[in-house]
Amino acid sequence: MGNLLKVLTCTDLEQGPNFFLDFENAQPTELEKEIYNQVNVVLKDAEGILEDLQSYRGAGHEIREAIQHPTDERLQEKAWGAVVPLVGKLKKFYEFSQRLESALRGLLGALTSTPYSPTQHLEREQALAKQFAEILHFTLRFDELKMTNPAIQNDFSYYRRTLSRMRINNVPAEGENEVNNELANRMSLFYAEATPMLKTLSDATTKFVSEVCMKGCIKVLKDQPPNSVEGLLNALRYTTKHLNDETTSKQIKSMLQ
Repeated sequence: MGNLLKVLTCTDLEQGPNFFLDFENAQPTELEKEIYNQVNVVLKDAEGILEDLQSYRGAGHEIREAIQHPTDERLQEKAWGAVVPLVGKLKKFYEFSQRLESALRGLLGALTSTPYSPTQHLEREQALAKQFAEILHFTLRFDELKMTNPAIQNDFSYYRRTLSRMRINNVPAEGENEVNNELANRMSLFYAEATPMLKTLSDATTKFVSEVCMKGCIKVLKDQPPNSVEGLLNALRYTTKHLNDETTSKQIKSMLQ
C-alpha cells in the first residue's frame, strides 16, 4: 500500500511515474470484475454512512437531564430511550468499517500481485485504482466528521455505564441484545481512536503486508531440504503471534501444517 500511495501522491513528474488515470471513465475489465463487484457492494453504502454520521446529533440534553436528576425515573427512561437508537447507528458505522476493511484487503491483493509493479497495476486496472481512491476519500471524510462530533463518545459512554448499572440491579435492558458486551468492547476501542476508520484500514494494511512477507518466507523454506529447515518452520508454527487468529489467511495456516 505504501508503494501505491507513493505512486498516487507523486509530485516529481520527471522522476515519478508518467501515466494517465481516467477516474471519470474507468470501467472494470473482465479480470477486474470479481474484485470490483465485491468492493462496489460496500462502496454503494458509503455515502449513506456519511449522511447518517453528518446528521448525528446525539442525546446530550437527555443525558444531562438524567445525570442531574438521578432519582427521576422518567428522565432516566427518556435518556435511555434516546441513546439506544443512537447506539444502533454507532453499531452500523462500526460494522461498515469491518466491511470496508475486507474490501480493502481484496483491493490490495489485486493491486500488488505479481508479476506487475504498483504502477503497472494502476495503469492496467484503473477501475480498481478508482475504488482504492474512493476508499481513501471516504476514510478521510468519515474521520473528519467523527473528530468534530464529541456526542458520539459521550453517548456510547453513557450507554455502557447505564447498561452496567442495569445488569448489577438485574434490570432488563432494551437494546442489550443488539450490542452485547464483546461487541461493545470492540466498538469502544474503535471510537476511542481520533481517526478510527484510518486506524482500521492502516491495521488491515499492516496485516496484509505481514501475510505477504510470511507467505514468501514459508515458500522459500519449503523449497529447501526438509532436514535443514524444519527448526525454522517450527519457529514460525509456534511463535507467530496471530497464526491461530480467525482472520489469518487459511493459505498460511495450511502452508505451515
